[in-house]
Amino acid sequence: MKIQFLGANRQVTGSRYCLTTDKSQILVDCGMFQERAFEHRNWECCPVPAGGLDCVVLTHAHIDHCGLLPRLAGEGFHGPIYTTHPSEDLTRIMLKDAAKIQMEDVKYKERRHKKEGRTGSHPYVPLFDEDDAEKSCRQLKGVNYYERKQLTEDVAVTFHDAGHILGSASLEFTITTSAGERTFVFSGDIGQWGKPLIRDPSLFRRADYVVMESTYGNRVHENGGDVSEQLAAVIRRTAARGGKVVIPTFAVERAQELIYYIARLVHDERIPDISVYLDSPMAVDVVEVFRENKQAYDEETWNLIAKGMPPLHFRGLHLIRSAKESKAINEVREPAVIMSTSGMCTSGRIKHHLRHHISNERNTILFVGYQGVGTLGRQILDGNREVRIHGRSYEVRAEVTQIYGFSGHADRPALLRWVDSFDTPPKQLFLTHGDEDSAESLALEIRNRNRDWNVLIPQYKQVVELE
Repeated sequence: MKIQFLGANRQVTGSRYCLTTDKSQILVDCGMFQERAFEHRNWECCPVPAGGLDCVVLTHAHIDHCGLLPRLAGEGFHGPIYTTHPSEDLTRIMLKDAAKIQMEDVKYKERRHKKEGRTGSHPYVPLFDEDDAEKSCRQLKGVNYYERKQLTEDVAVTFHDAGHILGSASLEFTITTSAGERTFVFSGDIGQWGKPLIRDPSLFRRADYVVMESTYGNRVHENGGDVSEQLAAVIRRTAARGGKVVIPTFAVERAQELIYYIARLVHDERIPDISVYLDSPMAVDVVEVFRENKQAYDEETWNLIAKGMPPLHFRGLHLIRSAKESKAINEVREPAVIMSTSGMCTSGRIKHHLRHHISNERNTILFVGYQGVGTLGRQILDGNREVRIHGRSYEVRAEVTQIYGFSGHADRPALLRWVDSFDTPPKQLFLTHGDEDSAESLALEIRNRNRDWNVLIPQYKQVVELE
């Protein structure tokens, strides 16, 4: 038995691991590389022959975990892709959207090069297209949480809650060998305890081998206080000025969490009676997936439903799909909340809303997620008094603020809580899905707490033989 690490090694994106036994070959995740330095790997063939894989098992629907599935299908993989039911629904949305973006990027690059009078160094072809994405979607097979699924003659898997996004899972593989059963746990992306809507991360008491994420292995999340009260305060003071709250948000999970918090504020009459717009076709599609997968909600959300408080609906909520409806929002004169994508303001409808609202001191630009270096969102958050949007300069006169507490990833203390749940150390702990500093810092702390832990930070394409 062996494992080969094919992504997210000493980096965050590109999760992909190949588990090989005497009788089976299984791929865990098949994610896209998103760091610029590693994007070229997306164009390389999968290091293991796609046609020889028995199946793929998917931890969740984020692109850095599922984004290369269409490429895998194009290389000859025809087997099933197992994941939870909510992740099955979300992956369909994510892959089709990714294919659309790929096609648009190619057309934009070709137009730009033509205008500049030059030819690009690479052919004008997408990483994959909508037909490729559709083919992968037909291979998806939903599995219930905590239901043991026999994948092959010698390998079974159980999906456990990971608490990261709707449908996210930690995977527990049970492998039958000549020496007896072996247990292999893949943490997937571990979420925070106490997040709204979804259940908390599962804890494990034993495993022979563990692959664990380390995204925030060297940091502690900032705590700005109660998220609900912070949000209420921003909405109240902006409405009192007669302004609008513009919130750049991510389409999956973050937008739905915001709706959840605002729904409770509306029900408890803690904010004024104003319109709230979710302006993102993809985010609206994800809201529908949430509503259709209530079985994945946590106990607190079910208690709200029992009290007649739907978690993703309230008076004044407008779900916007069409461009015509989106443009009409900018004609609204009364106070309102506008949520739109993309979360870092790099593309999408949020740029139109910023253009219309950023220079009015009555408005507020509210950030609820990480803003990458160099992004428009980061420029605004860092206090730039002027920014460029769609080729024009705009003075930043709106209030700019940020709410902490929305991160979908466990921080260092929460990761250590997950590690401490094991009664005895596994034979080997592999730290992945984190940059080198983060993984090394977490590995050092785990070893210092218990010297019996054998911790390895794998290299890209490294193969490790297992007992």
